[in-house]
Amino acid sequence: MVMFFIPLELFSTKLIYMSSFVMRLVTALNTSAVSDLKVERDEFASILMKIGLKRNVAKVLTYLAGVAEATSREIEIGSDLRQPEVSIAMREIRKLDWIVERDEKNPGKGRPYRIYTLNKSLPEIVDYLEMEKSKESERIMRQIEKLKSLKSN
Repeated sequence: MVMFFIPLELFSTKLIYMSSFVMRLVTALNTSAVSDLKVERDEFASILMKIGLKRNVAKVLTYLAGVAEATSREIEIGSDLRQPEVSIAMREIRKLDWIVERDEKNPGKGRPYRIYTLNKSLPEIVDYLEMEKSKESERIMRQIEKLKSLKSN
């Protein structure tokens, strides 16, 4: 029988990290545990998608709006997305400057984990989306007017 010995210090730091992770995960799951809240979040994400946001961006934004802060793993679980989808969404959200990132050192060994927080409030994000859709609508109307003037010549 082969026995492996884990230094007590390493075991305790991993235990601290895991308990911290579990507490954050429970908080994230409790956020989505209430069915009314889930329906509301699904509807909010659906509307964001209908006005032009990509599915993964809409789901990540919706999740982040419901929590104070979250790690990538918590976002994956809370938004029901896979890791690559979360990474792509975070890249797009980062370009829009809607999130703040900070690294938190992992107790013991290992790389630090990144914690995300919304940088803009939901009303600010909705205002931005409204402004962008308004600009898009104006561009389309100008193109339609141009088509009409070309056809009449």
